[in-house]
Amino acid sequence: MAIDEPAYKVIKSDGAIEIREYQSYIVAETFIAAAEMDDAANAGFKKLFKYISGNNTSNSGITMTAPVTTTRSEKIEMTAPVTTMRSSDGYTIAFVMPLQFTLATTPQPNDTTIRIREIASRIVAVIRFSGRWTESSMTEHEQELIQWMKNNGYSAAGIPVIARYDPPFMPWFMRRNEIQIETGK
Repeated sequence: MAIDEPAYKVIKSDGAIEIREYQSYIVAETFIAAAEMDDAANAGFKKLFKYISGNNTSNSGITMTAPVTTTRSEKIEMTAPVTTMRSSDGYTIAFVMPLQFTLATTPQPNDTTIRIREIASRIVAVIRFSGRWTESSMTEHEQELIQWMKNNGYSAAGIPVIARYDPPFMPWFMRRNEIQIETGK
């Protein structure tokens, strides 16, 4: 069954890694204070699923899209040079809205902990992989992508985003997962 995904153009491809140019799109997102990625992802998914199931100002259902993204919270400290340090206070979980929605036409959530925002067009480095949704798998692929970026002259302009495209009942070996990092090249 085909579902909406954000539109992009592949600029460069190298095996499981691509440089993509994404068009802007709308997300519904929520922050979950949790130390473990699985706990945050489950809580965030449930909250966002209620939103798309009608817990919004128009009481309307919204079609499920892909991917569901998870972003670790980051704490940025001003130094010379500027560095980014991980914080363990939580994760942001986001659902991509169907492509026909704009900021003005997206139903507003009844839950005030969910916000609607536009992700601007951008260039993103992506590594695609299958497998289980474990912290160690995500970290392994994130490090592989960061090393590839360094070796190929790309710099990170954003923090890593975990993108999951399949439902939990999909066999682990068939799942489509990605780590995405906005580039500054």
